[in-house]
Amino acid sequence: MFKKIISFAAIIAMSMSLALSAHAADFDPAHYKSDKDQSEWTIGVVYKDATAAWGHRVVEGIEQYGEESGINLIVRGPASADAAAQKAVLDDLIAQGVDAICVIPLDPGAIESSLESAMEQGIVVVTHEGGSQVNTLFDIEACTADAFGSALMDELAAKIGESGKYGISVGYVTTASHMEYAQVAAAHQAEAYPDMVLINDGAVPSMESEESVNTAYEHAKELLKANPDMAGFIGIASTDAPGIAQAADELGIADQLSIVGVGTPNEYAPFLKDGSIDCVLAWDPGMTGYAMCKLATMILAGEDIGNGDGLDIGVDGYNSMILQEGANRCLVGSAQITFTVDNVDNYNF
Repeated sequence: MFKKIISFAAIIAMSMSLALSAHAADFDPAHYKSDKDQSEWTIGVVYKDATAAWGHRVVEGIEQYGEESGINLIVRGPASADAAAQKAVLDDLIAQGVDAICVIPLDPGAIESSLESAMEQGIVVVTHEGGSQVNTLFDIEACTADAFGSALMDELAAKIGESGKYGISVGYVTTASHMEYAQVAAAHQAEAYPDMVLINDGAVPSMESEESVNTAYEHAKELLKANPDMAGFIGIASTDAPGIAQAADELGIADQLSIVGVGTPNEYAPFLKDGSIDCVLAWDPGMTGYAMCKLATMILAGEDIGNGDGLDIGVDGYNSMILQEGANRCLVGSAQITFTVDNVDNYNF
């Protein structure tokens, strides 16, 4: 009798395992072709935060794609940069039965279960700034983390003569791309610029701005008071460098502190022109939002995506995507731009 119970339990366990396997997310893009007419498609797009200039530009690019393609887009985001609030927005769109989800995660881990559920329902999932995201058909990045993080450090090193103390700020430690850039920058410094020293015993990041200029200002002021001889600062969230610059100005050390930031040229032009920020690196976030939606459309249409390597999305900077080795379905473009006082007026976004 005991053996029969064991056998029966084993059968139940096997059945449950098969059932789970049958409903597991399928990562083959070819299996997500829509049987609907394109006029019936709806793509839900979830951004991080549209209160900053970077977020505004993301939404502009997404809306531009909607206007040009004629595809119905539902564009939403949390009222503030909060991972739980973003998940709620995402879950609502999935419950509506959209055909595709495009999301720029605040915290990739916080939305894994939601995206897994979406894919199990046959919903196309495409992400951006989610290099660690597991449940996505593809994550699109404008450039490699190695290239971007190293470029940030090279710019700062050049500004401070490759010597002195510096700090690194990110929006959230849970934002995968921010942490990748920060870690690459610090590692590149350790190898290439031995006379530079990362404050706080080399901890990465030096501070977290919570995607807020005010928070960046407050935390930077504390760090600059504790390290009055700091020579430089890298701000990776688009809100960071302005807050750091404000803190340096109030403390009277703006002339000694070089700041390299990430952001849009229109927002940063005044800071570059008055010298409070030395250099800005970025890509056009609007075109990344556009490319994300375009890729979701290509998958719904059943275009031959394959593994994505070499894919041309038809957007400048994303014409020959590279499947990043060692990453989870991460497609990388070549859209990086460096803005300085000499060229910032050549761009309008």
